[in-house]
Amino acid sequence: MRMALRLAEKAKREGEVPIGAVVVLDGKVIGRGYNVRTRRQMATQHAEVRAIDSACRKLKSWRLEDAEIYVTLEPCPMCMGAILNARIERLYFGAYEQKGRSLTDALANANLLNHTVEVTGGILEEECADVLTSFFSEMRLREKAKKQPT
Repeated sequence: MRMALRLAEKAKREGEVPIGAVVVLDGKVIGRGYNVRTRRQMATQHAEVRAIDSACRKLKSWRLEDAEIYVTLEPCPMCMGAILNARIERLYFGAYEQKGRSLTDALANANLLNHTVEVTGGILEEECADVLTSFFSEMRLREKAKKQPT
C-alpha cells in the first residue's frame, strides 16, 4: 500500500486525482498505475485500470489469477469490473469511497458473476484519505482564488 500511496502522490503532483494502484503476484510487483484521466482526457485512465493493463502486458495474459491489487481508494464500478474481469483474487484498499461503499461489496460477491474477489478495506486508511482530502482542499482554494477580483 505504501507504493500505491507514492503513486497517488505522483498523481497529485501532476494535478490528477491522487489515486495509486499496485498489482502483486507471488510477492512481486507486476503492475502499477496512477490516475492520468485529466491529462490524457480519457475516462478509463484510472489507477486500477492502468495497473491491471501493466500487469497483463508483463504476464502476456489477461488473467491475473492469484494476484492481489492494492489501491489507495475503494474502486469505482468501472475499476471493480476490471478487477473482476482480470480474475484478481484479492483487493486491498485504503480510503473508503463515501459515495459507493456497498457497491464494492455487492460486486465482489455477486452470485451472477463467474468470479469473486476477497475485499479488505481500510489499509492505511487515514494516510490514503489525507492525500485525497488535501488535494481537493488545495483545488478548491485555487478555484476560489481564480474567482476573486484582482
